[in-house]
Amino acid sequence: MAFGLLNVAKPSGPTSHDVVNAVRRGTGERRVGHGGTLDPMADGVLVLALGRATRLLEYLSASHKAYRAEVTLGVTTDTYDAEGEVLAKRPVPLDLTLADLDRALDAFRGTIQQVPPVYSAVKVGGKAAYARARAGEELELKPREVQIFELEAVAFEPPRLTLRVVCSAGTYIRSLAHDLGEALGTGAMLSALTRTASGQFRLEDAVRWPDLEAAFADGSWRDLLLPADLALDGTPQLHLDEQGLQDISHGRPLRAGDVPAHGLARAYAPDGRFVAVLEGDARRGFWRPQKVFV
Repeated sequence: MAFGLLNVAKPSGPTSHDVVNAVRRGTGERRVGHGGTLDPMADGVLVLALGRATRLLEYLSASHKAYRAEVTLGVTTDTYDAEGEVLAKRPVPLDLTLADLDRALDAFRGTIQQVPPVYSAVKVGGKAAYARARAGEELELKPREVQIFELEAVAFEPPRLTLRVVCSAGTYIRSLAHDLGEALGTGAMLSALTRTASGQFRLEDAVRWPDLEAAFADGSWRDLLLPADLALDGTPQLHLDEQGLQDISHGRPLRAGDVPAHGLARAYAPDGRFVAVLEGDARRGFWRPQKVFV
């Protein structure tokens, strides 16, 4: 039974769910999920959890994301990207410089309010917004708070602008491109997108899709699995004795070390196995088992 993570370099074309289904077929493991959707047009890091590790997806999904984005100025589409229907074309000033564009990005750095694209998976009345939009419904999505930690204009070859973005989970780079275009008065769409990192998982370390398919074919795919506890990289580690292992196995709280007011820790059995996610309860002075894998 699988229990681990895969850092996959998703190619442009398939949906994130297509990748999940292909991994299910290739591994024979039905429990497979991803830690943050990539649009079909986008490529790059897609972290998958297999087997019992799917219980850790909430931590993977919440991690910061990094992107390299190509934005084409002068074109607006209904999906905010190159796959949509063109709604308008506007001229791009000939004297627009990279420095001008970087200054315009100031309005999008830090904590901002962002409206998701209508053609997105955001739920509206329990149904995905894109499904309602395709059915002809008029939608007005509410803005939500996202964080743009780093945003840099790295190249400009008119009309194409390349951005480097580090942002919180839930940020839509398509919306960022569209909103930048509106701020500039030129309109803009996202024309290419690569996720370069998801949390500590980086594109340069990801397994390419042809290599993963080859590993499915020869049965060596387990060699590509990463430890499941990397989903909580950076959290404290608690190494249990036999009594502590018995306690968390039965859902009993554990008194061990300094307990923060809020936060998680990883627990390991005496033989080194990752066995649980613990949540700190500073008021009572113990760790409470949140997810147990024994």
